[in-house]
Amino acid sequence: MDLELLERELAERGEPRYRAGQLWEWAARGASVYGEMSNVPLALRSALAEEVPFSTIEPAAQAESRDGTVKTLFRTHDGHPVEAVLMRYRDRRRSICVSSQSGCPLTCTFCATGAMRLGRNLTASEILAQALHFRRIEAVDPCVFMGMGEPMLNIDEVITAARRLPDLGVTHRRTTVSTVGWLPGLRGFVDEVEEPVRLALSLHAAEPALRSELMPVNDRYRLPDVVAECRRYFELRRRKVFVEYVMLAGVNDRVEQARSLAELLDPQVFKVNLIPYNPTGAFTSSSPKAIAAFEAELRRRGLPTTVRLTRGRDIAAACGQLAAAS
Repeated sequence: MDLELLERELAERGEPRYRAGQLWEWAARGASVYGEMSNVPLALRSALAEEVPFSTIEPAAQAESRDGTVKTLFRTHDGHPVEAVLMRYRDRRRSICVSSQSGCPLTCTFCATGAMRLGRNLTASEILAQALHFRRIEAVDPCVFMGMGEPMLNIDEVITAARRLPDLGVTHRRTTVSTVGWLPGLRGFVDEVEEPVRLALSLHAAEPALRSELMPVNDRYRLPDVVAECRRYFELRRRKVFVEYVMLAGVNDRVEQARSLAELLDPQVFKVNLIPYNPTGAFTSSSPKAIAAFEAELRRRGLPTTVRLTRGRDIAAACGQLAAAS
C-alpha cells in the first residue's frame, strides 16, 4: 500500500495516529484486503478500500518453475514493468529478490534489464509491495535487492523499504543490497545505514578493460575506488561484503582470471559467490568443470567462495527476462 497516501487519508479523516501502524501491521502479516483487518472500524475499512489502493503495483504475469521458484511481473499504476522472484529452498528458506527500478540505465551487457530503458525509480511502497505479494503466499526470509535496477541510484527509497522489512519477518541481517559500484549511492549507504544490512558488489571481472566491456559503469567509477568503499563498509560494520561473479563461458572464467580476482580482494573483507549464468542473450554459462576450477583457485588463495544454485532457469527468472517477453 502507498503508506504516504494512507497516512494523509487517515489524517484527513481525523483518525488516531496509531491507526496507520495498525493497518501496516495487518499488511505485513499477510493480509490481502482491508476487509481482513478485524480490529479496524468497518466504515474506515470500506472508505480506505475506495480511496487507497491496497497495493501500489498489480500482478500482470506469473510463472512457477519446476524447482518451486516463482517469478512475478507487476505493473505500476502508470504502467511500468517491475519483476520480483520468490526462491524456495530445501532448508525452508524462502528468499525474495526485489527490484528498485523499472528498467536500468547502466547497460551491463549480460543483463536483460540492461537492455531495457530506465522507466523510473520505484517508491519505497512499490518496493515493499513486491515483498508483500510473496508474504501473502507464505512467510519469507531473506530478501535481496538484486532485481531490476541499480539500488544505489535509488538509495533513499531502498533504505526506507529495507528499514520496514523486519515487520515482514526479514531481519536487517538477512537483507542484502547489491550494487554494480555506483559510488555516490554506495557512499551514502555506507554512511547512513547503521542497521546491519548486508552489502553485495556485482563485480564479474577483475581486469579493468574486461569489466568496462561488460559493465560500462566501470569507466565512470574505477574498481579500486569501489573496492575501497566496500572496505570502509567492512571497517565500520565488521560484516563481509559479498561479491557476485557471473560465470560467462570463455569470457571471465579462466583460472588466471581467478588469480586476478584473488589479488584484488582481501579475504578478510570479501566472500565470493560464483553464479552460473542464466542465459539472456549473447553469452553462455561456464561449464561445471570451469566453475569448479575457478572456485578451487580462489579457495587455494584463501578467498571464501561458494557456487550459487541456479534457480528458475525454465521460467526465464533472470532479471528483465519476463518483462522483455511481455
